[in-house]
This record gives sequence, structure tokens and C-alpha cells, in this order.
Amino acid sequence: MIQRNSAINLYCKRGNIRNYEKTCEDFSIEPPEYYNFAYDVVDKWAEYDRNKLAMIWVDQQGNERKLTFRDFRNASNEAANIFLKYSIQPGTRVLIMLHRIPEWWIFMLALFKLGAIVCPVPTLLTSNDLLYRIRAGRFKMVITDEENAPKIDAVANDCPTLGVRCLVSGDRKGWFNYQKELLLPAPVSRDTVSSFERIRTRSTDPMLIYFTSGTTSEPKMALHDYSYPLGHQVTARFWQDTRSDDLHLSLTDTGWAKCAWGKIFGQWIEGACLFVYDIRGKFVPTEILPLIERYEVSVFCAPPTVYRMLVLADLKRFDLRSLRHCCSAGEPLNPETMRVWKEGTGLDIHEGYGQTETCCMIANFPGARIKPGSMGRPSPGWHIELHDEQGNPVGDNEQGRIAVRLDPRPVGLVKYYDDDDAATQKAFANNCYYTGDKAYRDEDGYYWFVGRDDDVIKSSGYRISPFEVESALLTHKDVKEAAVVGVPDAIRGIVIKAYVVLKPGIVPSEKLGVDIQNHVKKITAPYKYPRQIEFVEELPKTHSGKIRRNVLRELAAGKAPDAAPDNDNDE
Repeated sequence: MIQRNSAINLYCKRGNIRNYEKTCEDFSIEPPEYYNFAYDVVDKWAEYDRNKLAMIWVDQQGNERKLTFRDFRNASNEAANIFLKYSIQPGTRVLIMLHRIPEWWIFMLALFKLGAIVCPVPTLLTSNDLLYRIRAGRFKMVITDEENAPKIDAVANDCPTLGVRCLVSGDRKGWFNYQKELLLPAPVSRDTVSSFERIRTRSTDPMLIYFTSGTTSEPKMALHDYSYPLGHQVTARFWQDTRSDDLHLSLTDTGWAKCAWGKIFGQWIEGACLFVYDIRGKFVPTEILPLIERYEVSVFCAPPTVYRMLVLADLKRFDLRSLRHCCSAGEPLNPETMRVWKEGTGLDIHEGYGQTETCCMIANFPGARIKPGSMGRPSPGWHIELHDEQGNPVGDNEQGRIAVRLDPRPVGLVKYYDDDDAATQKAFANNCYYTGDKAYRDEDGYYWFVGRDDDVIKSSGYRISPFEVESALLTHKDVKEAAVVGVPDAIRGIVIKAYVVLKPGIVPSEKLGVDIQNHVKKITAPYKYPRQIEFVEELPKTHSGKIRRNVLRELAAGKAPDAAPDNDNDE
């Protein structure tokens, strides 16, 4: 078996997480001055073993592709040479919106090789979503497919920085076709990127942008640098227990930061093979079980929503003996689901906690006691504290704001929020990074999630901004005011509920509720639509007119809210 550090320099002190205290004491990551994941990981695995499998790709029709690290090296070189023709260079901003197809990985690697700044986004986004993101991020190039290209064309004239549009295949006016470019003669080369010398990216150069939701504003741009992949060694090696001979399946869309957690960086650093299931349209989670059985997946990571659906099946009908480690992240997982899963598979589910802005920073690690419902303990290299509102540490079993110490700053932490100094200054204070979440720590050092400082809703693994949903609701012709909150749901954990004030003369009805839901699906990504709608005469507000979402959450829970308006805050 290939030794885990035989092909690449991992730039970290290694440890055995099954000796948790010793690992935390000894572990550190020391990024070099220059680092590039595409060259320093993928290309090095390709050189070390030309036959080493990097990906098994399967779609819902049963079609299959197997690609080695050498395949990805060669294809990413070809793509990089094509992008050079279109003046993609260090610092160029590129937005990529593709389904789970191998070309997504090829393009990401190619852009890294050119030193570009890449922003993956989900294919569910609408034209309105894309208009905001392209303009806010000042993106020069967009890469997508024939299905999603019309969304871009609908807003392209209002995006002054957008100069290059790339289709993965197919023909469309104003776009270049990647597949056709591959058929052209030089400078397309599979052996090298045709520049005078290999582009060297500093570890501190900007690399990746993810849009992350806020409650009272448009999504923020979390910017990571070229050292970010190194931070996911903690995610893959320690939390997911990923090894060089593993087949690793993480269920997530390519447009989410969870893809960085489970479908590229840490797993390939460890030399594991990715199992990619290309899901389009309706997804039935139980179709995953035969795939795990057939392909002998060994490491499995999925959001709680998927696990809650999987345990409804007869797990013992499937041969899941290949599985040796299971993980979950995105929102808390209820103990009953964990119990049924273990009865059916013999395996625990190891919960992990982190954000778009971080790597896995708190988790239930292999070999350690699992307390159902707990996030676990801090990851090696991440020094976590809980603070009160004044920034003072709180004691055990006291609620506090989750704070990450910056001495030393953990590798994998967001660099800053691009073009948003106020958000950056709010998050970084007292020599700490504040996650915006609250938790408490028990006497054994385990952390327990309480909730968010703000109102971001986590539903089915998605992080949803009330502001975006409310903005979509307000575009309906019959809606005067609207506010949304998250409410408990047996399957999804949390779903969106909208409180709607109608315009004068409009009569509430079930039909109108469905019409409003369908309208929201057209205005913004479908996963954001409110699954519950309640028509109300007015919304509870503060003296300054801010909606008191805490009151709405209490109403949804059947509690009697405090009638007095609170201070002027986001509630």
C-alpha cells in the first residue's frame, strides 16, 4: 500500500488522532511560501503512480467513468492552455457552475494552475442570484453547460466585467465550446501548461471565493487563499479518517463549500479515490445504498437529511460491509437516527462542525467516545473558546459565542470577506474569529450546538438567508410584507416557514399559498422556498421597524411571546 506521505510533502506534523490529546499537542501545518494544490498534489500523485485511481464517476442512468490522477493532470493542462488563450491569468476571477461531472474537477485544477480566483456556485441558482454574484465578485469568465447558459445570457448585459463565457459542450452565440477547443492544434497540450515557466502561487495569494448567506444583507464573499487545501488535511485525515486506499463518497453539490470538505482537497492529499454520483432532478436517498454495496464505498459523508431518509429503509437488505467510517455535517443529527443507523450498519456517525469560512474545526473523531447530539471536540490545530458578548471566556455548561483563537491562526480559516470590511471587522475581533454560532462545553470538553447569533436557517444541509427568501416573497403581486424563520421538521430537521402580510383586499387561501410558493421557486433557488406559509395581519417589529424573528420562532413553537418590543437588533 502507498504510504500516505510517499508522493507529496504534506507540510504538517502528523499524529494519530486516536491519541487525541497528544495529537492536538503536536500537530501543526506549516504552509510553504509557494503552494499550489493542482501541481503539488494532483500532479505529484500522477508522477508517483500513473495508474492510481482518483475518481469513479457514475450517473443516475448507470453510466460510468474511471479517471486516474494522471488523467486529471493531463486534462487540466489541456484546459489551462485553452484558458490562457482567453487571457485567464493570476488573479483573474472565474465563476463556475456545473453539475457533478469530471470537467468540474478538471477546470478547477486548470484554473488553480493559472493562479486564478475561482468561485463555484450551485446549478440551482437563478438569473437573479447570478446577476448579484457576478457583479459583486467582478467575474471575468463564467463556465457552465447548455442547460444553465440561458441564465447567464439573461443578465450578461448588466455584468460589465463579464468578458468570457465557456460552455463545457454545445454551441451558443457568444460562448466558446471547450470540447471543440480540445480538437484545435497547439497551444493545447496535455504535458505542460504553455507558459514560459510554471506559474508559482504563494500560499497567501487569493484562490477561492464562496458566497455565504447573511440575515439582513446579500450573501458575503468568503475568500480563501492557496494554503486553504492544506487545512483540509484535518477534515479528511482526522474527522473522515480517509486513507490512501479508500473510496470516499461525500454527498454534496459542486457549488457548496462542503464540496471542498469532501470531494477534492483533503481526500486527494491523502491519495484516496473519490466516488462521485452525478445527481440530476429528483433524488431518492435510498438509491445510494445499492451504489455503496456495488462499488464498495469505504468512507461515507452525508447531511443529516440523507441519513434520516436512509434509516427508513431496511439497511440489512444491503451488503454494507465495505463501509468502515461514516460522517455527517451541516446541522445537528438527532440521536434516534444515529441509533438506527448503527443497528443497521454497525457503525457510528461522526458529526463534524465548521463553516464555509473554515475547515472542520470541531468533530467526533475516530476512537473517541461519541456523545449523541454533541459536535465533539476541537480539531487539532484549532484552538476553540466560548465567549460572552464582551469577549470574555465562559465556563463549562455556559452558553457562549464560538471563537477561534488566532495565535496561531489555523490554516484553512477564511482570509477575509471580499469587499466587506464591516463584516470582516465584526468576525475578527479580540484576536479571534467569531463564527456567529453559540454553543456550550461540558465538563469533558465536548461542545454542544445551541444556535446562531443571527437568523441564518440551516435546512437539509443548505444555509439559507432569510433576507433572500423575504426579498423573493416581496416580489409577488399580492404580498405586502413577509418574514421567514426555521421550524422543526421530522425529515429535513428544519424547514422554512413564511409569515405573510397580504396587500389590502387580498383574501388568504390555500391556493394563494401554493401560488406564492411557486413564485419563490422561480425567483430564487428552489431549495429556498417556504414549505409552510401562514397569513398574518401584521409582523412583530422593534421600535425602529426591524422584524422580531425571535417572536415568530416562539409563535411557530406554540409559545406565548413577550409582547414588549426588544432592543434594536436583528431579531
